[in-house]
Amino acid sequence: MKWVLMYLKPLRARITLGTVIKIIGTLAELMIPFLLSYILEHVIHTNDVKKILFYGALMAACALIACLGNIIANRMAAKTTMIFSTQMRKDLFANTLHLSARSTDHFTIPSLESRITSDTYNVQNFIGMMQRMGIRAPILLLGGTLITMLMDQKLALVMLATLPLIFIVVYSISRMGVPLYSKVQQSVDGMVRVVREDAQGIRVIKALSKVDYENSRYDKANMTLRRNETKAGIIMGVVNPIMTLLMNMGIVAVIAVSAYFVSNKTSSATTVIAFMQYFTLISMAMMSLSRMFVMYTKCAASAKRISLVMECESELTLCPDNGKGDSSLHICFEKVSFSYLGKKNNLKDISFSLKKGQSLGIIGATGSGKSTLLRLLMRFYDANSGTVRIHGKDVRSYSPEELTAMFGVVFQNDFLYADSIEENIRFGRDLSKDEIVAAAKIAQAHDFISSFSDGYDHAVSAGGTNLSGGQRQRVLISRAIAGKPDILILDDSSSALDYKTDANLRRALSEALPESTIITVAQRVSSVKNCNLILVIEDGVIIGYGKHEELLERCLEYKEISDSQMGGAFLD
Repeated sequence: MKWVLMYLKPLRARITLGTVIKIIGTLAELMIPFLLSYILEHVIHTNDVKKILFYGALMAACALIACLGNIIANRMAAKTTMIFSTQMRKDLFANTLHLSARSTDHFTIPSLESRITSDTYNVQNFIGMMQRMGIRAPILLLGGTLITMLMDQKLALVMLATLPLIFIVVYSISRMGVPLYSKVQQSVDGMVRVVREDAQGIRVIKALSKVDYENSRYDKANMTLRRNETKAGIIMGVVNPIMTLLMNMGIVAVIAVSAYFVSNKTSSATTVIAFMQYFTLISMAMMSLSRMFVMYTKCAASAKRISLVMECESELTLCPDNGKGDSSLHICFEKVSFSYLGKKNNLKDISFSLKKGQSLGIIGATGSGKSTLLRLLMRFYDANSGTVRIHGKDVRSYSPEELTAMFGVVFQNDFLYADSIEENIRFGRDLSKDEIVAAAKIAQAHDFISSFSDGYDHAVSAGGTNLSGGQRQRVLISRAIAGKPDILILDDSSSALDYKTDANLRRALSEALPESTIITVAQRVSSVKNCNLILVIEDGVIIGYGKHEELLERCLEYKEISDSQMGGAFLD
């Protein structure tokens, strides 16, 4: 919870002012029963109208001050809470985007989504409640207790006898709340995961008539959440009934004892009336505190989950370069091995090099390690052994900004967001309309974009669902090449293109980006046949290395792929 104070510190002036107003309003509320008792005991019997009106007006003023104080303080608390939660969500989202790929894998995307949404909501609610009830309830409790002690110590002790029992109950149950609500939030993660997967795969689900199956899968996640919420709710819900029982027992005890004192003329009826009012205020304060304890358990569980993301430090630290690289080589892998889980190598002893402006083709079966190789080049992960170099320098010696500025990338499952085609290509960069059009022409996208009535202003739906597969890929390629990258990576990005469009794209890229090193990952031999170097990967190992003609002679697997796809013939 320490990080919460960091966000509240800049708001301390607003919080302090709101606290002062809240205190004044609560103290005014505390004075009302005392004034009523004083009027009944010392003013009414005098029949002094002016005096009665004066104290009546004083009670009305206290009531007005209490009302206005609470309204103003609550409005200030709401404003403070919104400022706090806005900044918290902003920083949490920024930290989420800056997580390393390994950390993202560890947290999982659904869990990160629920931390940004439901967890921040729980923390926000508690901070707001603390400013509203966290100030008022203790003042009512302590102030009411102090005043009753001054009015009649014997009755006050009877009332106070219930408070230790209430504290023990609340404390004991609240200790169980944090792990219970942590489990609830984990169940939320599971439900979010199912919803996210089904939303992304809705077309496949319908095409394969698996709607009922996915409904049952969601029901399972939903019932798990229900069970965990029910368990937490039942246990935490015990607080209010037990508190109500103890407070009612206290009221009965006070009434019984006060009746005895009044009958013996050791106390007055006016004192008992004031006591009952104060006891009501104290009861309300205790109920508010119990609600705060329940909310605290949710907040503490959520705050812990948020802090894990906020305090997560990337394992991808800057490392000095050993100066042993060859600066004449643009990209170089030196005996690189890597494993995601540390058990089995996903890449083993990978070595190759490229000069600036050359092209690399990578081909292999699904799961062979092609995309993993690219992730190491862009330093999404660090190699377990060996070195990856760019311009002769270890990629670990580049700052993230320096490294990412070199790349233009199209991944297998890349995304388009709900905006115009132009903005999807621009992607927040300082690019002119002419540069965007030029990139689209290279990517073979200009013709179909121009066919829309609104051209580059054509609205793209989230995920690009209103475009065909080939159109989406060409827009994504346009985005990648618009910034004229030093290294262009096309990870299976032309799979939806016909052979002719694919051939035109490759020809246009070689002409438009002569100084860029282009890496193409593909399933089709025709997409890589003209590359300066082709790697054939199988189970994380390079089994073929060379140009197209060399591989046809030396690599049986490559020849089999070539023959099966094109019968040994290719389109230029």
